[in-house]
Amino acid sequence: MTIFAPANKNHVMAKKAAKPAQVQEQKGLEEALSKSEQFFENNKKTIFGCLIAIIVIIAGGMLYNAKVVQPRELKASEAIFPGESYFVNGDYSTALNGDAYGFEGFEELCKQYKNTKAGKLAALYAGLCYAQLDSMDVAQEYLEKFDGKDKMVAPAALGALANCYATNGQVSKAAATFVKAAQKADNNLLSPYYYLQAGLMYESLDKPAQALKLYKEIKAKYPDSNEGLDIDKYIVRLTSK
Repeated sequence: MTIFAPANKNHVMAKKAAKPAQVQEQKGLEEALSKSEQFFENNKKTIFGCLIAIIVIIAGGMLYNAKVVQPRELKASEAIFPGESYFVNGDYSTALNGDAYGFEGFEELCKQYKNTKAGKLAALYAGLCYAQLDSMDVAQEYLEKFDGKDKMVAPAALGALANCYATNGQVSKAAATFVKAAQKADNNLLSPYYYLQAGLMYESLDKPAQALKLYKEIKAKYPDSNEGLDIDKYIVRLTSK
């Protein structure tokens, strides 16, 4: 997916006539923005990958708690369990629609158990399955309905929703949702990554002040993260203009 419109001829001529320092600055900007253009592939490897690991762990805890707390939660947890294996193994269609051995699929189970934690988890799985199957509009609908309260699955789900917005051309909404995900996570793993993605999107929207604010947030709060160790170049590029 390409967020940015192709350069016109006048832009190309101006770029050729730019001074060496301006050329270098332009290259730096293009390098940063090219990362934003590739966020969909990055998200599929990082956000969805992170979600898979987090959700499996959370689901295991839910199953244990369900045995102690509520019979309906237990029934819901047991119902969605086979789908988790399909999901982790990349069989998103079967995870979504069910199999011939009694598993009804996340799409159906999230309706049957919509008032349970496991049912809400099934809805999140359904949204991610649709995203992996490139049905981003439907994925967006499911992810918008997910209302998690924890510090890991909930922000990761917001990150996946931001990815849907951007893929569907809603870049401004995607940037704001990445910021919301970063704030909700408030940790060294997810927050700086989401802030950086939001910053690059704001740059693509010609909002450098908002991007700079997020880059400085990474530097101040998450200096030891992967993004924090490399954030100075983004800050310097925007403050040297």
